[in-house]
Formats: sequence, C-alpha cells, structure tokens
Amino acid sequence: MSGMNLQMLPKMRDSWSYLYVDRCRIDQDGKAIALHDLNGKTAVPCAALALLLLGPGTTITHAAIKTLTDYGCSVLWTGEGGVRMYAQGLGETRSAQRLLHQTRLYVDEGLRLKVVRNMYSFRFQESLDANLNLRQIRGKEGIRVREAYAKASRETGVEWHGRTYKRDDWQSADPINRALSAANSCLYGISHAAIVAAGYSTGLGFIHTGKLLSFVYDIADLYKANITIPAAFQAVKEGLDGMESRVRRTLRDRFKEQRLLKTIINDIDQVLDIGVVPANSLYDVDSAAPSDLWDPEHEAVEGGINWAEGGASE
Repeated sequence: MSGMNLQMLPKMRDSWSYLYVDRCRIDQDGKAIALHDLNGKTAVPCAALALLLLGPGTTITHAAIKTLTDYGCSVLWTGEGGVRMYAQGLGETRSAQRLLHQTRLYVDEGLRLKVVRNMYSFRFQESLDANLNLRQIRGKEGIRVREAYAKASRETGVEWHGRTYKRDDWQSADPINRALSAANSCLYGISHAAIVAAGYSTGLGFIHTGKLLSFVYDIADLYKANITIPAAFQAVKEGLDGMESRVRRTLRDRFKEQRLLKTIINDIDQVLDIGVVPANSLYDVDSAAPSDLWDPEHEAVEGGINWAEGGASE
C-alpha cells in the first residue's frame, strides 16, 4: 500500500488475532486477499488481520503475499492445524532498534539474568526474593505450573496425569495433552507474530536457548497458565469430537476477549525493560533509506554519503 507509514504498526490492538487456513488457493482481491476452496470464494480484509497461518494444501500467489506484507500481516507456514511452524514472512517494522537492544541484553550475562528474573516475576505477578538463585526460581515456577494444571482439572472435572506426548505419535497422547499441544501451537503463532512485527529476534531467547524459536517459547510461557491451560481443559470437558478444532476456536475468542494482541508487545518491552520506543523511525517510514554505519567513537554515523570526500557537513 503506497505511502503507508510502517511504524504505525504494530497497531496489533486493532487487528484480528489470526486466521488459519488449509487446502485452499489464495490470491489477491483488490486490497484484500481471497480464499478459494470447495465452498467457493471468501474475501479476507488484510488490514484487519495480524497473522495468517498457512496449513497443508495451501497455495498463495506472489501478489497476495505482497498485499499481506503491505498491511503488516505476518505469514507463517505451518503443519496441520498450526501445530508446527516451518517458515515465516516479514514482520511489520524495518527498524533494528529492538533487535539491537535484545542482543545487548542477551550477550551480557548480568543483564540476561535480569531479564530472566523479569520474565519469572511477570508470570508470578509478584517480585522475587533477590536471594533466590535461578535453580530455586525454576523450582518455584514448576510448582506454579503444577498448581495451574490441578486447578483446571478440579474446575472442569477432566482427569490430569501429567504433561506427556510423543511428537511422532500424536494420537498416542490422551485428549487433554493433545488439547494442550493444539492450544499452545496457537499461542506460539500469536507470540511469533508479535515478536516479528515488533522487530525482535525469535531466536535470541533468555530462558529457552538453542532454537530459532527460543524467544517465542519465552514469551508464550508468560500466558499459558491464564490462557491455554484453562482453554484446553474446557475444550476436553465439552467433548472429544472435533476437540482440536474447538480448542483453536476457543483460543481465537479468548485472544480477542483478553485483548492479548493489544498488550503482548508492551509486555515484551516490559520484561526486556526497554522503555518507550520512539515512534519516529526513518526505516519504518522509508524501508529503502540507507543504513547507518557502525563507528567505534560515535556508535553510528550516517550512511549513503561519500565519506572519502569529507563526510557529512556539521
């Protein structure tokens, strides 16, 4: 969309949470996209969509991807039902400001530990004793999670025997474990979209590490006890027919009711202690603007000029 000010998004609060599609063809339809399947054609306004999950059997045109990107909609290629994530499209911001901040926190051991404590404090909704070491904090977190499962089991009457499933044998897991996996996959998708849209790296995790989705797991864990665990238990309580689909619909509604997308980027900023990000970013307004050049004395100097001829004028 020509003239669009990309720094205006993440306006994730104004968007739908996500749309999962499979076994259909997607093409551009004016300033929207259109889904074509056995039931006919369905138009989807890109401006109202934050995340499009493409499941098996989908094909999408170059023009449709460009339209989605212009409107700041993240695109993820996933497995059946969004259970696995295989690839991603561009996010909203073109500025590296948040990524650079995240990297500084990640490489400094003291700052990284502070972020980890911030994340656990966010989950507990209380400050942590400064004398607790990381192993003790993890033990405290384990108790909190077990209590969340037990509470959901008591409230719904769904039996709970622990979190266990085999990734290569989905049907061998009991219904509640399948429901939890389906629910968490939706939460990972939303968290992934928010991270990419804000300009963070999905791979620079603070609690989790070693995977390109480590930071996705960090952020999703902030919400599991209050969102996905209750939703999964409720879905199983309502019956096993179409349970995985029902839990995804339940999550869609809860994301909207709890306005998760309105707060998730602010929550990331909070746990990273980044403060307010300036709204005026040259790279979001003009993605083709020349990048700055690193300088050991001034941190960054203006790019796109001929420094051999004396550099920029003061």
